Amino acid sequence: MSDARVHRTVHQVIAAAPAGVLYGLIADATRWPLFFPPCVHVEQLDFQGTRERLRMWATAGDAVTSWISNRRLDVQRLRVEFTMDQPTDPTRSASGVWTVEPLGDRSRVTLEHSFTATGDDPADAAWAEEVTAANSSVQLGLARVAERWTRLDDLVWSFEDTLHVNAPAELIFDFLYRADDWPAELPHVARLDLVEDEPGVQVMSMGSLSIDGGTHSTESVRICFPGAQRIVYKQVRTSPLYAAHAGEWSIEPDETGVNLIARHHVLLDEDNIERVLGEGTDAVAAGHYARDALGQAGLSVLRYATRYALGSVRVL
Repeated sequence: MSDARVHRTVHQVIAAAPAGVLYGLIADATRWPLFFPPCVHVEQLDFQGTRERLRMWATAGDAVTSWISNRRLDVQRLRVEFTMDQPTDPTRSASGVWTVEPLGDRSRVTLEHSFTATGDDPADAAWAEEVTAANSSVQLGLARVAERWTRLDDLVWSFEDTLHVNAPAELIFDFLYRADDWPAELPHVARLDLVEDEPGVQVMSMGSLSIDGGTHSTESVRICFPGAQRIVYKQVRTSPLYAAHAGEWSIEPDETGVNLIARHHVLLDEDNIERVLGEGTDAVAAGHYARDALGQAGLSVLRYATRYALGSVRVL
């Protein structure tokens, strides 16, 4: 039996941004959910100097896929190599490399992929090549993000709120996990549809009441870690103010109770800021608005989760 044929693809883009900015965005994969629409969550499993091991989740059509990527970071050569562990059929093996080349005040980004298919069917290789090309196009969209490098500090916001309570952590996690019960528990949730085809991977569509009395709909993918009492999520359909919104619910016990933490990461949609918040509103003001609105909503959920947990204890 002959060795499987290796298929190779190369995609490039020129960006009006410094090479160091582009390399930094590529190297920090934990921020990719803000910059790559299909990317839901990236969990760093191991890091040793120039090598790291990542678990990644992403949407693929109506499905949510997950894989492990081993990466080697070379900041001197502006290069990131990656190899995928146990890719899904019909891909047998997959690897690649990001390379950033300085071109004065611009940069060239090259994304190379090498893969083999599991069988001899040409349709399998064609499908894998088509998916690789589509993913490369999305990932090279990072160049457009990098071109806003002078404004990114105003457009990207990360913040968290903590509520310390004396209530059972398991019951609080249960409330956060069973989000399909939220319409009966949370006054700002008008509608919620949840599908969990794979344990711990939830696809959620929610209709919410805004602070100003309006309504809006969002769709999210949630990755649940019951053992660690964490739920991470990415809104795949956001409010118009945000180009991307990802977050996390985390429960951290201490000697006096539990810390309930609501974390948010947002990328503002600068083209919609004035349309949503009014003429003359800049990114900094929009970021403060987002911080207040999302912070209040997150704390409200945590307070209701605590009320549920304490009420369940009294019933027991």
